[in-house]
Amino acid sequence: MVLLSHIWQGLQAKLFPFLDEVLGPLTDKQKELIRVLELARVEEFVQGPVCWRGRPPKDRQAIVRAFIAKSVYNLATTRQLLDHLRSNSGLRRLCGWESVSDIPSESVFSRVFTFLAETGIPQKVHLGLIEKYESDRLVGHISRDSTAIEAREKAHKRPQQRKVKPKRKRGRPKKGESRPAKEPSRLERQQTMTIEQMLEDLPAACDFGVKKDSHGKRYTWKGYKLHVDWADGGIPVSCILTSASVHDNQAAIPLSRISAERVANLYDLMDAAYDCNIIKEQSRSLGHVPLIDNNPRRGQKVEMEPAAKIRYNERNTAERGFARLKDDFGGRHIRVKGHAKVIAHLMFGLIALCADQLLKLLM
Repeated sequence: MVLLSHIWQGLQAKLFPFLDEVLGPLTDKQKELIRVLELARVEEFVQGPVCWRGRPPKDRQAIVRAFIAKSVYNLATTRQLLDHLRSNSGLRRLCGWESVSDIPSESVFSRVFTFLAETGIPQKVHLGLIEKYESDRLVGHISRDSTAIEAREKAHKRPQQRKVKPKRKRGRPKKGESRPAKEPSRLERQQTMTIEQMLEDLPAACDFGVKKDSHGKRYTWKGYKLHVDWADGGIPVSCILTSASVHDNQAAIPLSRISAERVANLYDLMDAAYDCNIIKEQSRSLGHVPLIDNNPRRGQKVEMEPAAKIRYNERNTAERGFARLKDDFGGRHIRVKGHAKVIAHLMFGLIALCADQLLKLLM
């Protein structure tokens, strides 16, 4: 928090007045972009142009800054971003280009984005933000939830393979008779898996998902599902992108372990979709207190105790965070295809959101 306050004072007292003289009066969006770039420090994760022979490559650091600007300005397409860069000299110079002729073409932006998605650089930038500004802070609550991510691509067809179940004899087995054991569920398998194994086991292809909204109505979408752990203050600590058909509780254990490596928290807040003994035991094994809404499962709903219910209300941090990601930082504008590119696009929005929320703690 002390480091954040120093950065904030430097922005307000030195950087903004200097840029006002160089670029002219800064707009609110330009100030927001400057704050995000100052905290994210993408230059530390992307190598600058180095060329010994042939035509020099385009500056990838400037292109990455432009992708973050695309999220901050909530632009739907790269073409809209290029139009803003050509018409807005202040934005263009903040990204790193002096003249319009220096701006790369749309195809170059596309190739660089593919490189960023394949190397996972947006995830590394976000991890750097969390390690630098959140790792030494005790987080009271982690609010775990998921949201639908609609995509414009062909849904993956599941292989139609019917499992032939062996016929079982009715009644209790005879003395000395052995019967095949029941196949363990994904949650049961995750108890003995590493984080990498759990992530590989989760489906990640585009397909159809069904979910109930806040009014209890079912709706269907085609695309993916974004699972996020939100810390107090609306700061996204960790996230996983899965197929839309994956149930919320399938990503709870890997998310909890990833978040536990990044921050220290006290309470895990989850809705009724996560009401499972395995998830509760996992939370307690990490030293956390699980507060999970009861799932009646065709029975009578068990209400929380008054004190736990008041603390559980902090879970609306997740709902506000997803709303900001979609409404303000490009979460609704998915124009790329494939799991790697979709998570890269969302991560640029989460980077901007994370930096913005971190500085809001001081404002």
